[in-house]
Amino acid sequence: MKKAYVPMLVVTALMFAVAPVLIARAPFETTMGLIQKIFYFHVPAAMLLFGSAFVCGISSGIFLFRRTPSADRVATAAAELTVLFGLIVLVTGPIWARKAWGVWWQWDARLTSSLLLWMMFVAYLLVRRYGGPGAEKLAGAMAIFGMANVPFVYVSVNYWRTLHPKTSVVPTLAPEMRGPFWFSVAAFILLYIVLLTARRYLEAQRARVEALHLALED
Repeated sequence: MKKAYVPMLVVTALMFAVAPVLIARAPFETTMGLIQKIFYFHVPAAMLLFGSAFVCGISSGIFLFRRTPSADRVATAAAELTVLFGLIVLVTGPIWARKAWGVWWQWDARLTSSLLLWMMFVAYLLVRRYGGPGAEKLAGAMAIFGMANVPFVYVSVNYWRTLHPKTSVVPTLAPEMRGPFWFSVAAFILLYIVLLTARRYLEAQRARVEALHLALED
């Protein structure tokens, strides 16, 4: 992975440089016009929010049941990225909503549940930082609980009345919009892999430094 990291970083940067050009050339949505183009950033970030929650939850489960330190490091890195991509979703969403709905925020099912999901992983990081001995186990249980909420957040728009579009939007995209959209998704996925790899490496180095400190004290 070390050898592939720099080429992957370069490819990711190039894809994010090309993505705005493809998005600009994509056709306007008939009712919302220009503001709809935030869709190409908002939805991929939401996908990574959900995906990262699963990475964190599964890694936490492996750590709790097998006591694997590397899994705990992945979980910590994924939790930070869940918060990061969740913040992107919570910022781009209201910007889009202000133009599309005339308000910055509505306490409907999707928006409220997404905010709560994001807050769960903020809580995970706070517990890891300030929870003291055994905090990693408590945080791991919180991550599993947060992961279990992802399906409910995703399907909430299909079962409750909400201003937020249903999950059928992406499958019914116009052909001219599909290319730029999936290109943006691929760029976000590569960005996630690059960030997760870097953050996991930093966690491994931190663990090594702590082990050296403990060895010197002994």
